[in-house]
Amino acid sequence: MRILVTNDDGVDCVGIHVLARRLAALGDVVVAAPDREYSGASAALGTLHLIRPEVRRIDIDGVAEAWSVSGPPALCVVFSRLGVFGGKFDLVVSGINPGANAGRAIYHSGTVGAALTARNGGVSSVAISQAVTGFGVEGQGWDEMLEDQRWDTAAEVGARVVEGLLDGHANGPVVLNVNVPNVAMDEIVGWRRTAIAALPPRALANARLVQKSGHDNVFDVQMEWGDPQVLPDDTDSGAVEAGYVSITALSRIADDRDVDLSSILSREPAGRP
Repeated sequence: MRILVTNDDGVDCVGIHVLARRLAALGDVVVAAPDREYSGASAALGTLHLIRPEVRRIDIDGVAEAWSVSGPPALCVVFSRLGVFGGKFDLVVSGINPGANAGRAIYHSGTVGAALTARNGGVSSVAISQAVTGFGVEGQGWDEMLEDQRWDTAAEVGARVVEGLLDGHANGPVVLNVNVPNVAMDEIVGWRRTAIAALPPRALANARLVQKSGHDNVFDVQMEWGDPQVLPDDTDSGAVEAGYVSITALSRIADDRDVDLSSILSREPAGRP
């Protein structure tokens, strides 16, 4: 069993180190992660002819093989599929992201984007994120808020999810999005399969331009957060807020047959005689 471990916070993030060491008990772990922060990168690969990605061998305690990549996490996954890091991988695990990726955040998350990219290549994947205390569950926690992260809890949950996925014999490649409360393992209320929340627990309320001092026609964008929302605990965001581990199987992007396209298709020009 070969497991690729990546993230969107950079290969030096404590979360990926803790996760990789825990997963090493389940198989041969290879870490390949960005050389810097790529939060919000979604499944982006970057403009390869411009960035000319570079890969470097690095050392992580307790991990047999680790690589730093000058590109986003989805690119790390694509490189793994192309054989850059050796033979075929059986599973991709992305995380641990500080800040849960739930609700609308999954559209933008580099953590989830890496997992989706793995499935596109025919490999099952697990995205693991952890709420940051005092910040709300959606998005990225500031560095100074991460001192009390219970990385071991999220790593243990991730390992158990991986074990269950391997034992479950899923029909085809799947993507599991896992969000973990920031508490000790014995303080978790329970595990739940959840729906994706339609609303974030706390959304950006407004944004405005603020003149940058000493610069003409240059502005900073000042953003403000709205009030926290209480979400149902059968949704991913609500479940994590209530102390549950949230597990969601993410569907593929597919044509929505409920959308009526007849008025558009009727404008098709006449075919060849």
